[in-house]
Amino acid sequence: MRVVRETLTAALPPAPGAERYLALDFADSSYVLPGGHFIDLLGTPESTNRWLAERGLAPADAGVQEMCATRLRVLREHVRALFAAHVARQPVLPAALSAVNDALSRTPTAALLQWDETNGPYRAALCPPNEILDRALATLAADTADLLTGSDADFLTTCDSAPCNRYLIRHGRRHWCSTRCGDRARAARAYARAKSKVD
Repeated sequence: MRVVRETLTAALPPAPGAERYLALDFADSSYVLPGGHFIDLLGTPESTNRWLAERGLAPADAGVQEMCATRLRVLREHVRALFAAHVARQPVLPAALSAVNDALSRTPTAALLQWDETNGPYRAALCPPNEILDRALATLAADTADLLTGSDADFLTTCDSAPCNRYLIRHGRRHWCSTRCGDRARAARAYARAKSKVD
């Protein structure tokens, strides 16, 4: 399997539901493409910093180091384990649950009330530089908990097009994370029907 560690902006669009759930986007930040290509949007400190900044979880110049990128990748695997258990209706791994709860308890995620003499009141999360990662982890963990306990939990599923391993929120009959995966699944079904007629 070929591992691609940098962001490939044209590889796949966000899966359905990722626009509402940061946790879904987080879980899908690593995925498999046909031909055994593995994409990891958190594969390097630079790509991790870019991913966090694009989602408002860290400043663009946060200077993410490998240790921080590794902590995010570890949490991602625990989130994926929780999603997998939920989709398969299987018992959850205690380590995955503990990891998410640990991230949740590291720092408060509530945006505090601030006041600007010119513009008046607004809400913003204060985050000293040494707490940027903890706040990002807590935000991702909180969104994971919200997704798994909210009204969309029953619609969480995996992409139905092998080898894709992304998650999505299913609406209607769509069981694919992207048009690309849907086209591939339909082509595979058409090929199987044609082959069965020949046999």
